[in-house]
This record gives sequence, C-alpha cells and structure tokens, in this order.
Amino acid sequence: MKMMKKNICKLFLIILVMSEVSAENDGFMKVEREHFILNGNPFYGNGFNAYWLMYVASDPSQRNKISSTFEEASNHSLSIARTWAFRDGGDSPLQSSPGSYNDNMFQGLDYVISEAGKHNIKLILSLVDNYNYTGGKQQYVNWARNEGQNIISDDDFFTNSVVKGYYKNHIKAVLTRKNSISGIAYKDDPTIMAWELMNEPRCPTDQSGNTIQAWIEEMASYLKSIDSKHLLEAGLEGFYHHNKKNPHFEVGTDFLRNNQIAEIDFATVHSYPDQWLTGESDEEQLLFLDEWLSSHIKDAETKIQKPLLFAEFGKSSKDPGYRTSARDEVMAAVYGAIYSSARRGGAAAGGLFWQLISEGVENLGDGYGIVLNRSPSTATLIQEQSKKLKQVRLMYKDHVFTNG
Repeated sequence: MKMMKKNICKLFLIILVMSEVSAENDGFMKVEREHFILNGNPFYGNGFNAYWLMYVASDPSQRNKISSTFEEASNHSLSIARTWAFRDGGDSPLQSSPGSYNDNMFQGLDYVISEAGKHNIKLILSLVDNYNYTGGKQQYVNWARNEGQNIISDDDFFTNSVVKGYYKNHIKAVLTRKNSISGIAYKDDPTIMAWELMNEPRCPTDQSGNTIQAWIEEMASYLKSIDSKHLLEAGLEGFYHHNKKNPHFEVGTDFLRNNQIAEIDFATVHSYPDQWLTGESDEEQLLFLDEWLSSHIKDAETKIQKPLLFAEFGKSSKDPGYRTSARDEVMAAVYGAIYSSARRGGAAAGGLFWQLISEGVENLGDGYGIVLNRSPSTATLIQEQSKKLKQVRLMYKDHVFTNG
C-alpha cells in the first residue's frame, strides 16, 4: 500500500510538471514584470500596423493580398501585426447596429487570424476607435442618441451606461467568435497576442484623467472576465497628465496611472512628432522624439514595471519637404531606442511601424504607408531591426530575469 501511494504521488508530480511545461509552451504571450514571455523565453518583436486587413479580407476575391502581405512581412522577419477588429456602422460595417454583425466581415477577420497563424505572426486586435473614420466612439453615442439617450458629446462614450453596454456586447461578440476556418474561438487562439481596448483613447472634456481611468478599469475587468488567456493593453499614445514631456496639448489620459491598472498587461506609446510638432524642423522633431522614447522606457521600467511596446510610429509623405531619408531617421531613432533597451534587458520589447501597405491597396494609405518593395532603404532598416531583436531573443533564451 505504501508503494502504491508513493507511485501515485510520483505520477501526480509528473503530471503537474508536464502541465506546467505545457502551459509554458502553449503559444500564448505572457508577461513577467517588464518582459514579454513566449513559450518560456523572453520575447522581443518587430512588427507593423495594417488597419485594413479585415476590410480587404471580407472580399474573398481579394484575400490573396492578405496572404502576400503576411508572407512579405514574414520575409522581413516581422512577428507582430496590429489591426482593427471593428467597423461600426456606415459602409461595409462589421457591426451595422448594436449587436448586429455582418458575417462576411467577420469571415474576413477569421481569414486574417488564420493567415497570421500560418506565418507565425502574432496579432494585436483593437476593439474600437477614438476617431470616426470607421464609426468609432461617435457612432456608439449616435446609436444611443437615436434610442433617446441624453448625449452631450462624443466623450459620453466613456460614461453613458447604454453606450458602455453596447461596447461590452462588442467585446463579448469578438472574443467569443468561433473562427469559421480554424474552428477555434478567438479567446482560445494563441495567434492573438493581445486585445486593445481602444485605438488612441482621448477624453479632452475631462483633463483630470478620471474619466478615462474609470473606463479602462471597468472595461479591462469585463474583458478579463471573458478571456484570461490573452494580454490586454489600453491603446494609449503615451501622453502624461500635465507634464512638460507632452506635446502642447492635453487629452485626458495619463501614461503612468492608466498603465498601472492591474488588468492592463503592458504599456503602449505612439510617436508622431510630425503631427504633434507641426511647423518645427526635422531636427527639432527628432530631439523631441529622443526624449519621448527615453522617458517612456525609463518610466515603464521604474514606475509601471510592465513591458513597453511602441505601437505606432512613422513620418508622413504628406509632410512639407518630405524626404524618405527623414522617415528613415525617425524609424531609426525608434528602432535604436528599442534595441538599446532590449539588449540590456529593459522594458522596450518591440515596435510596430505605421503602416504596411500591400500592392493593390495603395488607396487605403494615409501618407504613412510603406510598400516594402518600393522603399528599399526603409525595408532594409526594418529587416535589420528584426534581425537585431531576434539576436536579443537568442541572447536571453532560457534566461531568468530577477526583480532587481
């Protein structure tokens, strides 16, 4: 009997160890303090934005452009893609009215996720937009207004109970969607790296930051109640609360306070000195960018103590006096700061340039689009960064970071 008990204990221990190893290698991105962890090892990734993927993939005759985009990204060793999981109202919507979904558009997103998985590219899926280009918070408040709600401004998106109910329903609809190609529910698919609550949330009517803070807390908690497997980020641009490091405006967010919410797994920063410092020279914009990068990396390490992803950056070809070399300088500055931090085991874990445009969808560009085979200097810069971050991943393979 003693021998039987001993063998049962051994078996239980083996099963426990095997389950821990399995959990470590389940393909879901995780975090440990200021580091991403994938399959037991620190992860550093170079990536891109392509907001248009679902929209183009909703037309089956255009899906070859999605496949070729991911193939081209993979050839440049890009490992993360960020895209929209929303189109609210208007033409070709995902959500035509609250709770009513266009399955053709959802099948497009199914295809995007499936193709990303084939190319070992992790996805960050954003759930709503601050802006009204594809509906966004304005569409949500209009839906509520049409139902008789007393809506004063678009910022009521963050406080009106009916609007918040619409948004929670959208979270649930996306997370519980069963992929028509793979048969896997989104909330169970390790191809998805993280959810994003909102693209660039802003609430200028409350510059105290309390409104955005309460909304992130509520929505993060709700999302995690449905899906505890995936990471979550808020979608922030990185603006501080009343801080000289900001550009010359306030939008009601706080990089530090917002990212210290327990359910937010990592911090994000966007970097657009050409938008924020219009009229200033390229040199002055680069000086601002260097300080912007270093301050956020330092704060992610010392105050937030979570990984940091530079989730958008670029330079528009519509800028006065635009030069490809000026765009490359901006990208090199961001890439350099990320690599320097990653190499020493710091918080900066990757960057996603805005944005990758495939041949045949140039009409969806916005001045920031990069067609890789038409931009050799930029493509080389991107590929070199991918190689450098791959080297860092290998350098820290099997490394255990301490909390010191």
